[in-house]
Amino acid sequence: MISQYFKIFTQRNTVILLLLGFASGLPLALTSGTLQAWMTVENVDLKTIGIFSLVGQAYVFKFLWSPMMDRYTPSFLGRRRGWLVLTQLLLVVAIFGMGFMDPSKDLFWLAALAVLIAFASASQDIVFDAYKTDLLPAEERGNGAAVSVLGYRLAMLVSGGLALWLADRYLGWQHMYWLMAALMLCGVLATLMAPEPENSQPAPRTIEMAVVAPLKDFFGRNNAWLILLLIVMYKMGDAFAGSLSTTFLIRGVGFDAGEVGLVNKSLGLLATIVGALLGGMLMQRLSLFRALMLFGILQAVSNAGYWILAVTDKHLYSMGAAIFFENLCGGMGTAAFVALLMTLCNRSFSATQFALLSALSAVGRVYVGPIAGWFVEAYGWPWFYLFSIVAAVPGLLLLAVCRETLEYTQKTDSFLPRIHFATLYRWALRCMVAGSVLLGFWLIALIVNSLGWASWQSLAVTLLEAGAFICLAGIFLGSLLDFLSLRRSARA
Repeated sequence: MISQYFKIFTQRNTVILLLLGFASGLPLALTSGTLQAWMTVENVDLKTIGIFSLVGQAYVFKFLWSPMMDRYTPSFLGRRRGWLVLTQLLLVVAIFGMGFMDPSKDLFWLAALAVLIAFASASQDIVFDAYKTDLLPAEERGNGAAVSVLGYRLAMLVSGGLALWLADRYLGWQHMYWLMAALMLCGVLATLMAPEPENSQPAPRTIEMAVVAPLKDFFGRNNAWLILLLIVMYKMGDAFAGSLSTTFLIRGVGFDAGEVGLVNKSLGLLATIVGALLGGMLMQRLSLFRALMLFGILQAVSNAGYWILAVTDKHLYSMGAAIFFENLCGGMGTAAFVALLMTLCNRSFSATQFALLSALSAVGRVYVGPIAGWFVEAYGWPWFYLFSIVAAVPGLLLLAVCRETLEYTQKTDSFLPRIHFATLYRWALRCMVAGSVLLGFWLIALIVNSLGWASWQSLAVTLLEAGAFICLAGIFLGSLLDFLSLRRSARA
C-alpha cells in the first residue's frame, strides 16, 4: 500500500506538475489574505480593504479571455509553455513591484499591481489547466490532479501563513514580497524544463472559432446539460459544510480563534494533501466513474463529523478528527473532480473549456454562503450539517445518470454526439447565454455602486433576478431535453 502511495512521485511528469502547481497557487494569497493583513497593519480603512477584495473576480471570469490562449501561439516554447512562461515572468515582475509599495501612501499603484497579479495568475491557471489536459493520458490524470493539488496547497501555505510569519518576525512586508517573487522563478524553471504536449488537434484558426467552437463542441455532446449540472452539484455538500465551518467552530461550538486556526490550517492542509495523493493512487485501480462515486459518498459522509461536534460536548480531539476526516475526503474528491474536468475537455480548445467548467464548479462555493447563513439562523447547526449531507445526494444521482457518457469518454477520448431535439437545445443555450450577459451587467452595476460612482441599486437587483431566472430556465430546459434524449435512446 505504501509503495503504491509513493509510486505517484516516480512518474515522469511529477516534478514538473508539482512545481507548476506551486507556481499556480503562490499568487492567490498575495492579492487576498496576505495583502489584507498588510493593509490592516498599515491602518488602511475597512471600506478600502473591502473594495480590494474585488480583485479576486479575475479568477471567476477568466473564461472571458481564455479563447485568446487557445487561438494564438507564442513564437517560442509552443502554445502552452509559451503562454506559461509569459504569465509567470509577468507575475515575477508585478510581485517584485509590490515590494516597493506602501499601502498608506501608494494605494492606487498597489491596486493596479494587485489587479495585474490577479489577471496574470488567472491566466497562468488557464494555461496550466490546459497543459495538464493536453499532456496527460487518461490513466495518469488522477495522479496528475493529485500532484498539482499538492503543489497548489503547499504554495497557499507559503504565501499565506508562512508569508505572514516571515513579514511579522523577520523580513518585513516589502522584503517578503520580494522573496515571493523569487519563489515564482520555480515556475519559470519548471516551464523551461517541461515537455510541450504532443497535441494532434489543431488550434482554432480565428478568434470567432476560438470563442464559438468550444461552446458548440461541448453543447453538441450527449448529456452536456446534465454534465454541467453534475459539475455544479458534485461538491455542493462539501461547499455547504465548508462555507461556515470557521464560524461554527468558534461561535457554534465555542473554540477560541487560536485553536481553530492551528487545527484547521495545519491539520486541514495535511489531510487535504494526503487525501489528494490517496485519491490519485486509488484512481490507478478505479475507473473515473467509480472513483467519483466512491469519493463523492465519502465527501457526504465526512460532513457527519461536524454534526457530531454540534450535538456533543466541546473537545479538541473531536474537532481535530472531524476536520481531518472532512479534509481527507474532500482532497480525494478534488483529485477525482479535476480528472473529470480534464476528461471533458477537447484538446483543440482545452484552455477555454477548462476555464468555463472550472468557473461553473465554483458557483456552489461562491454563492452558497447567503443560503447557509439563513439556514443556520432558521434551523440551527445540527440540522444545517445534516442538510449538507443531503445536499450531496443530487450530485451523486446526476453522476449515476451520466455514467454511460463518462465511461465512453474515458475509454475512447471522444464524445457521444447528440442526435435529438436540435432546435430546442439551441433555445436552451440562447437562454443561458442571455442570462449570463445580464449577470455580467449586474456585476458591473455592483462595482459601480461599491465605488460610489452612481446609485444603481434597483437596477442591480433587477439584473440579478432577471439574469438568474433566464439562466436557470435555460439550464432546466437543457437538462429536461437530456433526460428525454436518454429515454429515447434507451427505447431505441
